Amino acid sequence: MAWIALFVAGLLEVVWAFSMKLSDGFSKPVPTVVTLVTMIGSFALLSFAMRSLPLGTAYTIWTGIGAVGAFVVGIVVLGETLSVARVLAAVLIVSGLLLMKFSSPG
Repeated sequence: MAWIALFVAGLLEVVWAFSMKLSDGFSKPVPTVVTLVTMIGSFALLSFAMRSLPLGTAYTIWTGIGAVGAFVVGIVVLGETLSVARVLAAVLIVSGLLLMKFSSPG
């Protein structure tokens, strides 16, 4: 259950990062509220996952899902630049996440 909570927490991190971008410096009410609500949900699920997963594992995977997810959303939704170097960086992050997952108890 902790791994599922951690995965959902990571997805919520992507949502709050995207909605923060849309909030335009917290000047738009709806994206600002979405940011705050999804932040709280993400932190709550991360906290739940940390009850049984090691800190380093949980935090690394949570931030990694957020980083790679934000990278994908930036390219697909916001039209950000796609380059070989950026894709390689994302592949390295995912590789690190998989290694962290498979080398951790829980």
